[in-house]
Amino acid sequence: MAIDEIEHCEQSHCHPDFAKKIDSMMPDEDQLYDLAELFKIFGDSTRVRILYLLLESEMCVCDIAQCLSMNQSAISHQLRVLKNADLIRFRREGKTVIYSLADDHVRMILSCGMEHILEK
Repeated sequence: MAIDEIEHCEQSHCHPDFAKKIDSMMPDEDQLYDLAELFKIFGDSTRVRILYLLLESEMCVCDIAQCLSMNQSAISHQLRVLKNADLIRFRREGKTVIYSLADDHVRMILSCGMEHILEK
């Protein structure tokens, strides 16, 4: 479908009832903002790689750094971003911090995203 086909409506009249119905179903602006912020987190390939590692197993920062051939400082920064977005959680085992995915929603987001790009 060409871009010009998408940008123009062939109808010359509005559908106010339909527009009102759809508008009433839309989440509020704060929720849409939060959703957009969530998807921004997935806009960084390092964070997505970390999430994919954690999809397979709980890991400490040194193991994640080794798997991704990155330094621990860079990984710690990305883990902080993921934690602040409630995408991962952590627990302590002595002095070691073990990271894991926060819940099955994160698994579903990764799975649905991968399924979508593999459809092409």
